Amino acid sequence: MQYGIEIIQSPSVFSFSLDAVLLGAFAQVPKHARAKIVDLCSGNGAVALMLSQQTASPVKGIEIQERLVDMAKRSVQGNGLLDQVEMIQADVKAVKELIQHDSVDVVTCNPPYFKVTEDSLKNPNTHLAIARHEIHLDLEALMKATAFLLKTKGKAYFVHRPDRLLEILDAMRKVNLAPKRVRFVYPKATKEANMVLIEGIKNGKESGFTVLPPLVVFDEQDHYLPEVRRMIYGPEENEG
Repeated sequence: MQYGIEIIQSPSVFSFSLDAVLLGAFAQVPKHARAKIVDLCSGNGAVALMLSQQTASPVKGIEIQERLVDMAKRSVQGNGLLDQVEMIQADVKAVKELIQHDSVDVVTCNPPYFKVTEDSLKNPNTHLAIARHEIHLDLEALMKATAFLLKTKGKAYFVHRPDRLLEILDAMRKVNLAPKRVRFVYPKATKEANMVLIEGIKNGKESGFTVLPPLVVFDEQDHYLPEVRRMIYGPEENEG
């Protein structure tokens, strides 16, 4: 990875994927050491670890699954980041018992994407099912927790599925998280978008909503396009 960090993962429990990398690159965090940054639904800590390489501020990761927190803690220790990154095993809905109201500058989240209904096909692997389906956390609860944590003018960053965008924006506005920027992510230029990156500002103005240029991941030969390649591996040698 471009940050020179090593992240412990397991295909049978949890592996971070491109959406985590895109979220880590999309989120804008202050470089100084005075901000508070919280990554919700932190999984094995991938986004929290990526953010730690972009700021001198402390980063807290909140994750409900004990095994994932254990993996994340070992990654934090292995990368020598115990003084900066803290992983906490907790339900996102319980953050108000852990972190002070209106105290956080940036919240990031790569949440479960899929609603749970009687017809949902959930992954038989419990760890993966919890990570991908709204078993413990739905959009409304996520936005309430995010708004509780953020200071006024604090920023929230999410990665999600485009087919739920209207629902996401509605849930944000209900808790005074003003949507500010979205960017659609396309697997290829000829395909439909399969991810969307969203920025919101706590108590922000309704005006100034921006749709950023599209982000296309692969060319027709299935190679990463330059912007995504830089996000994953860092600048090319000839780019300095």
